[in-house]
Amino acid sequence: MRRNLERLLSRAPGVRCVCACADAEQALVELPGLKPDVVLMDIHLPGASGVECTARLKAVVPAVQVIMLTVYEDSQSIFSALKAGACGYLLKRSSPTEILDAITTVCSGGAPMTSEIARKIVLTFQCPELNPGGASSLSTREVGILELLSAGKVTKEIAEDLGISYHTVRVHLKHIYEKLHVRSRGEAMLKYLADRNGGGTRGSGDAPAR
Repeated sequence: MRRNLERLLSRAPGVRCVCACADAEQALVELPGLKPDVVLMDIHLPGASGVECTARLKAVVPAVQVIMLTVYEDSQSIFSALKAGACGYLLKRSSPTEILDAITTVCSGGAPMTSEIARKIVLTFQCPELNPGGASSLSTREVGILELLSAGKVTKEIAEDLGISYHTVRVHLKHIYEKLHVRSRGEAMLKYLADRNGGGTRGSGDAPAR
């Protein structure tokens, strides 16, 4: 699988594979120095898991975007990966085109997930007993941005839909992360959806930011 991914990335326009690691330990040694934009991460690795590797990697290279690419599609694996800092979740049966599209999407500010994974997240939040709890108070504009983010919009599309600048959206996202105490778009969506479906505070009623 790793060799196939190397070949796929080496042939794709606008993409360069800077490193291919066999386990978490190797990744944690090599990746901080290389500072890749995107990492494709498996969950089941020899030694430390991909979830643990993601959390440790995000701690030293916060800007790296991690997309889980795995066979695991149970809710626990999905939520563990997103809470560790992953911003996308694909299954290994995803096509080469889907994988390349996910890389493009995450670089544009999106949170790519296969349809099966997105469906599981929706179903999980429709079960009150699985709801992880409320989130901090958000402004009306911040709630609107999270709604669009949860609908699969990337930063540029959110800016166009709301009639604000790309930079303004990024500033709002930074504030959202701080208020929700999260590190990634995926985790922000999870916490927001949990709050929304659990009946918590959706927004503070502030006037929309301009």
